[in-house]
Formats: sequence, C-alpha cells, structure tokens
Amino acid sequence: MTDLYAVFGNPINHSKSPAIHRQFAEQTGQDMHYNKQLVNEGEFETAAQEFFAQGGKGLNITVPFKLNAFSFAQKRTSRAERAGAVNTLAKLSDGTILGDNTDGIGMIHDMHNLGWELEGKRVLILGAGGAVRGILQPLLEEHPAQVVIANRTLEKAEALAKSFLDLGDISAKSFAQLNGDHFDIVINGTSASMQGELPPLPDNLLAANACCYDMMYAAEPTVFLNWAAAQGAAHTTDGLGMLIGQAAEAFYVWRQIRPEVVPVITALRRQLAEKK
Repeated sequence: MTDLYAVFGNPINHSKSPAIHRQFAEQTGQDMHYNKQLVNEGEFETAAQEFFAQGGKGLNITVPFKLNAFSFAQKRTSRAERAGAVNTLAKLSDGTILGDNTDGIGMIHDMHNLGWELEGKRVLILGAGGAVRGILQPLLEEHPAQVVIANRTLEKAEALAKSFLDLGDISAKSFAQLNGDHFDIVINGTSASMQGELPPLPDNLLAANACCYDMMYAAEPTVFLNWAAAQGAAHTTDGLGMLIGQAAEAFYVWRQIRPEVVPVITALRRQLAEKK
C-alpha cells in the first residue's frame, strides 16, 4: 500500500518539496506518494488531523504554520524544542505524532557536502529571527570556536544568544559593533537580500579563505552573495542545498533511509537556470 505524505503551507504553489521527495523515493525504491496542500490560516490543526486520520504518514510544514505544527505535535525532538518550531511531522508506530525540525541539520549537511569545516571556526550569523533559531543547535554541535549573532535590534540578538549559551561560545552584536572583527564563515539568515537589501556590514569582515552562506536561494546570486564575492570570499553558496538537505533529513525521519542529495541539487539547479 502506498504511503501518503504532503507539505502544508500558504502559499504553496511554489513548493519544490513534491519534486524533491519524488526523486528521493525513486532513488531508494520507496512506495510513497507526496503532494502539496494549501491550508487556510486558522485551519492547520483541522487539516493535519484529517490528513493523519486518513492514513497519512508524514508532513512537511512551511510558512506560516511551523509554530502551529510545534503545538500540534504530541512529542518533539530536542532540536525541535530548541528551534521552537516544527517543519516535519511523523506518525510513529504507536500513533503518536512526532514533531521535528530538520532545517538546521539540513544546512550543516549541505556545508559538509561542500567540504566546509565548522569546528574551531569563527562564525557570524546575520539576523535573529525564527530561521536563525532553527539552525543554532546543530551549528553549535559542530563546535565552532565562536558564534556571533548580528541584528539590527541588538536586544533580540542578545536574547537569542542567551538561550543557547549552554551549547557553546555564542554572543550578540549590532552591525556597527562588528567593525574590526574577522570571521571564517558568515551565514545570512535574513530575508532582506531577496529584496535586494543588505545589512550595513563593515568592510574587511572576512578572514582569509572565508565561506559565505545565504539561507535564501534564487536563480541569480543574492545581493548578500554578490557582497561576499566583492569582499573576496573564497567560497559562496545559496540555500538550495539546505532546502534539499532538510528534506532529506525529513525523509530519513519518515523512512529510516538517507537519500543522495547531490543529484537532486544538480537537477533543481538546472531547472532554476532554465527559468531565468
């Protein structure tokens, strides 16, 4: 019997999750069907209950329902608890609904695939919203020497850093306070670059052989990645590999099989190029 999976969101037409999971299923020989479902705001819990009552095995959750999914889950992983949001729901063998957050580990796996080393590195993260909260536990578990969160509202960055102090050396700064600092890895966790905006970053922020990662992705380089190239970054990438990496981790939560992500990244990158 074919197992049923889906992604819930609003909007949802743009979602690449069905294409990604179809490729994963073909790779691994899994008998599963995956579709996308538009859910009206205020109707998440009803839609999720109906999905699982009708035999659904698992859901991916995208905006704006990750907090709803956190509340809906009957049991949560430690990384979901730390993230304060859930992007993956799985029905366990006893009927319990497990909530997980695979965004951060998806980014870490992508960095590993790119050959980026995090242990002992100085890491700067731009932004202090929910997307950044979701990556902090997996990032700190890689044992970087230092993590700094920079944000326009310093108080928000300070509160976020404080809640992860037990996991490593993490602190907060305003953008102005970054002047004179140097980082091995810079991660853009804001959505501003998609609107062509860039935080007021000082020059000479990048250490030698620095890597820059934009959690957003697009057919063309984002304004952040253009800035990184102009500043002499040794390596730059957008978040397409993170998108596919978090999907692969969700697939593993559901099926206990790890699919190959590189062929899927290559295929989707080609599709993005063709649509330019």
